[in-house]
Amino acid sequence: MAVGPSYEEGRGILETLFEQLRGYGRSEIYPYHMPGHKRRGLGDMPGSLAKLDITEVEGFDNLHQPEGILEEMQKYAAAAYGAEESYYLVGGSTCGILSAVSAAIPREGRLLIARNCHKSVFHAAYLRGLQLSYLDPGQVPEVGIPEAVTARQVQEALEREQGIQGILIVSPTYEGRIAEVEEIARIAHGHGIPLIVDEAHGAHLGFHPGFAGGSSRAGADLVVTSVHKTLPAMTQTALLHANGTLVDRRMLRRFLRIYQSSSPSYVLMASIDNAIRLAREKVDLFRQMTINWNRMLEKLSECRALTVWPPASLPQAEYQRHQDMGKLVISVQGTGITGQELYRELLENYGLQLEMACHSYVLAMFTIADTAQGYERLTKALLDVDSRIGQPESRRHLQAESGCLALIPTDSIPELGEDVQRPAKAAGEPVPPGSRKGMRLSKCWDLPAEWAALADAVGRSVGEFVSIYPPGTPILVPGERLEEADLERIQQYLADGLQVQGISVKEGRPGLMVLSEQT
Repeated sequence: MAVGPSYEEGRGILETLFEQLRGYGRSEIYPYHMPGHKRRGLGDMPGSLAKLDITEVEGFDNLHQPEGILEEMQKYAAAAYGAEESYYLVGGSTCGILSAVSAAIPREGRLLIARNCHKSVFHAAYLRGLQLSYLDPGQVPEVGIPEAVTARQVQEALEREQGIQGILIVSPTYEGRIAEVEEIARIAHGHGIPLIVDEAHGAHLGFHPGFAGGSSRAGADLVVTSVHKTLPAMTQTALLHANGTLVDRRMLRRFLRIYQSSSPSYVLMASIDNAIRLAREKVDLFRQMTINWNRMLEKLSECRALTVWPPASLPQAEYQRHQDMGKLVISVQGTGITGQELYRELLENYGLQLEMACHSYVLAMFTIADTAQGYERLTKALLDVDSRIGQPESRRHLQAESGCLALIPTDSIPELGEDVQRPAKAAGEPVPPGSRKGMRLSKCWDLPAEWAALADAVGRSVGEFVSIYPPGTPILVPGERLEEADLERIQQYLADGLQVQGISVKEGRPGLMVLSEQT
């Protein structure tokens, strides 16, 4: 795969932004302007960081009207991702999602979304008074993780529902499943509507043949990418890519000015620049990542109790079509322990901080910044835990040794070599039913609400989002009714020790906000 021109050729400037910031910090120019630290390290702030942190001074351009270095950096980003235009974001993917939805869908319009999308999509719908229709992504049966929506689902939804004015999907998903973006874009454009892709977890895609391509090259109209999630950039950095003519670029820039800070951090923007340069020019980093990744999966294929996704047997073509490399799911279905217990075990006894845990699996993320030692540490830890789960004599002592894994009685856990029967769907994952209908979010979120205990709230419409973070996918959206299945799911999360946002405790009873009876 061609990696394009060199950094200097692609950008047309001689220095990186980090280099220019360092040079400015060494200069004799005295700052009679913001920021208030005046490029000095006061208190606990390192002086090296303060010297890089500037405002829009002479020679450093303005993000909201770029004409110099920032304009060149954004052009370089567009070339790297195969987009017509790219915009730097210093408010994370959230401000990109808000801007994309606001620009693409008219006020009080209709948007078709994947139900496993981030809560920022729902926030955009609230702000613009949109009516939402849902696509249920389903699950990967082997491990119970959310699947990506399919082109067939999109086609059927557009045939079933009239008046859809745009589509928003997630690809890759939080767990690494990749949608049929090219086909979905073709379907959307056949109906004359734009496709927005939340590609927050796909900043690395398209830079190496071992990985799937990015959504911009696949034909999506607007693509939001978190550079900090899967590339070595600082937290809060992202990109918004724009293609085609279905979305008014003038409107897009307007909403970017609304949702994005008027005082963008040059340190963050330099971090974006550096990450893209590394991804485009240091191809060996991706090659080494694929080597480390495949070696880890091969070793983890020895697990007998834990189930690892993706498996070592997954064909390379599958990575290029439906599975992101770098998202390792470890399922505990059928083992007698919960995902949260495995998460705590790895943290407290092996010094390994995973990305997230839910009832039946944990998630570990890998990028080009991971070392071979990092892969090896997790591999050894998982094999060790797996062996203790699978050995009855060790199983009895596991909890006492770790103080973490609370196993169920040993006679209910399969022995090594037994056929472990795992259900097709996990019992308690953050995948809400896509068919659920509720009141329009923009109407009900402002209605009077009152607190109610969970057990008393079944059948009532909720007045606030309920979600686990990460990943930030709503279990319940304001206006949706709390069903018995939701109650059981939330109670399971609470029992597992997960932090469920939107749930509060009063007098020892968990509850949530529900719409007042008079409404």
